[in-house]
Amino acid sequence: MKSNSIIVEGARTNNLKNISVEFPKNKITVITGLSGAGKSSLALSTIAAEAQRQVNKTYSAYIQQLLPHFKEPEVDKIKNLPFTVVVDQKGIGNNKRSTLGTYSDIYSALRLLFSRLAKPFIGYSMNYSFNNPVGMCPRCQGLGEVREIIPEDLLNMSKSLNEGAIEFPTFQPGGWRLTRYTESGFFDNDLPLKKWSESKITLLLNGEKQVPPNPTRKWHKSAKYIGLIPRITQTFLSKNNSQYQNDLKKIVKVKVCPACHGQRLNAKALSAKINNNNIADCSMMSLVDLKEWLNNINDAKTKVIIEEIEVKLTNLINAGLGYLNLNRTTASLSGGEAQRVKLANYLNSDLTDLLYIFDEPSVGLHPYDLQNINNIFKRLRDKGNTVVIVDHDPQVIAISDKIVNLGELAGNKGGYVTFSGNFADLIQSNTLTGKSLRHKGKLKSKQKSFKEFYYINNASLNNLHNVKTKIPQQSLTAITGVAGSGKSSLVKLIKKRYPEAAILDQHEIHGSNRSNVLTYLNVFEQLRQYFAQATRQSSGLFSFNSLGACPVCKGKGVLKLDLAYIGESVTTCDSCHGQRYSQKVLELKVCGMNIAEAMALSPTEFAAKFPILKYAMAILKEVGLNYIKLNQSLDTFSGGELQRLKLAKLLLGQSSKILVLDEPTSGLHEYNVQDFINLLQNLIFKYGITIIVIEHNLRLIGQADWVVDIGPNAGNKGGKIMFAGIPRQLVKQKTLTARALRYYFGI
Repeated sequence: MKSNSIIVEGARTNNLKNISVEFPKNKITVITGLSGAGKSSLALSTIAAEAQRQVNKTYSAYIQQLLPHFKEPEVDKIKNLPFTVVVDQKGIGNNKRSTLGTYSDIYSALRLLFSRLAKPFIGYSMNYSFNNPVGMCPRCQGLGEVREIIPEDLLNMSKSLNEGAIEFPTFQPGGWRLTRYTESGFFDNDLPLKKWSESKITLLLNGEKQVPPNPTRKWHKSAKYIGLIPRITQTFLSKNNSQYQNDLKKIVKVKVCPACHGQRLNAKALSAKINNNNIADCSMMSLVDLKEWLNNINDAKTKVIIEEIEVKLTNLINAGLGYLNLNRTTASLSGGEAQRVKLANYLNSDLTDLLYIFDEPSVGLHPYDLQNINNIFKRLRDKGNTVVIVDHDPQVIAISDKIVNLGELAGNKGGYVTFSGNFADLIQSNTLTGKSLRHKGKLKSKQKSFKEFYYINNASLNNLHNVKTKIPQQSLTAITGVAGSGKSSLVKLIKKRYPEAAILDQHEIHGSNRSNVLTYLNVFEQLRQYFAQATRQSSGLFSFNSLGACPVCKGKGVLKLDLAYIGESVTTCDSCHGQRYSQKVLELKVCGMNIAEAMALSPTEFAAKFPILKYAMAILKEVGLNYIKLNQSLDTFSGGELQRLKLAKLLLGQSSKILVLDEPTSGLHEYNVQDFINLLQNLIFKYGITIIVIEHNLRLIGQADWVVDIGPNAGNKGGKIMFAGIPRQLVKQKTLTARALRYYFGI
């Protein structure tokens, strides 16, 4: 008999406290709880990891070695586990050749359509591919852009070649590539470049491949001379050499390809049209406009192709992505956009009886967009799948068939199941989630006295055209609007007008086992110096990445044994007992503690024990991270914790009077959101700064001092300042944000 529930027994992964949970099949279950309570530990590190491990076991030993190895979760048993698909917030590739069109397969279908209907007929569908030599633009190889080396950034004209005039690695004194110029016999190696003739500079930069007539004796006999720009282009740019990417950014300018004007294709492919549009025109249309364009094609023999494209476009549009176009590179998508693209893609699948796990799908979404996302969850369920969602948003929680709440607090104080039931009972429960859903915060009624403003006048960028607005100083301003309406573009205009503004964006912290809170905040060196001075040792001895590392585990604290197809075994190092340091270092104590023990403290504990880093500890406490341990590696932090850690780092080095936060409540529970709002208001009062947030959270928007609402919709149907003023006035407007606020506050 087929069981109708996925049963997890005795889960102890990370901070989970030996919990047992049931997930009903063919239903939607939402896992709630504070950031750091154990939601991801249950859904991703336990259920998803075990599902992937079980699937990997079905492959041959050879294939298993090629697949990702997942750490075995600490759990007694998981019963009735189906094939599992994880839809997380990670991007969907950094390849510039990967676009929304290629990833979704819509572009492949569009190529097929053009090969059947476009005039003049130019051949098969591959002729329309910008990733194939027969279709790509020969100038940019199908990328739509070219990278050009800027001579002014490459050369320091006040220096000679021997003094390091070529400002790029391996062309500096001592670098072997420099000899290709200093030993060529063409140049005076000790003469500053500003004294060279124009012809010599041209020869240095763009000289054609040739055999030097009078090289020095050190010149290799078979070598040929070639200018700096073609050499760097061939060696580094054309081969996409990853070793010197940061150095290349300093000397390279990216611009639209002058041959194809960003359309990626050659002239032949661009000449073929359907209803006056070539395939590049279609790729540049918004998804909404492309669907309209397809509706005007009446051709029986391509009906199946058109229907396939329309279904996929509809799924993307319903995911709130109608403002995007097929030419948009997948690398440029935000985490929320990438997740929705993946989500829409799964709707195209005919597979059933799957378990879908979604990691905070509400991130980056306006309440209006969430309605469509919720419908996708329901459709996946109704097709015969099981849906598990990790999320904080009340709109998402409300559609669940079952809710599992973890908590009640974060870290070691979390990891318990504190509620299991339906939405109505959750609201009445004594959990922090229930209390937060009952108490939604208050719509700000008391208006601040605004004395001075920051102004944006007649500015344009992307879909914003000649916009004009103002933002009060020393206040909390929320920039609102549906995804793609122009919020991020407005922030870029603010940064352009006020360069001193500090921006905390959505870029991930790439944490590893060797990075911790202190290394991320750039204060670990101060602690090492303090221990070094107190013990009269070198500071390098107090680094587990250097001299002080445990000789057995090399400072990792754990030992890994790769058992090939059986998987990877991870055990705590017996020599240092997970403390990472050598025995010599562990015997050196200051204030009664060795450095490993000091780093195992919380911020408050550390501040009470040691006289240094007090400001950093106060900042960590201020952003709500007082419960963490200072030695906690960044790869163990939840998304919400990382967001607050980024804010702590920004505040620690903060000198700007304008602080811009891009969706700072991402990954935060509603209970944490209220604390975060209080934190922002305290920072404004304490430091006299102006805080601007791009935000969808209605609790925060309602308590902001000022709101700039952009719309009315997304893409070319957005980009207008719909409202600028206090929240109490916004609810009286007819915008999508105003409608959501009225519903949220019951007005």
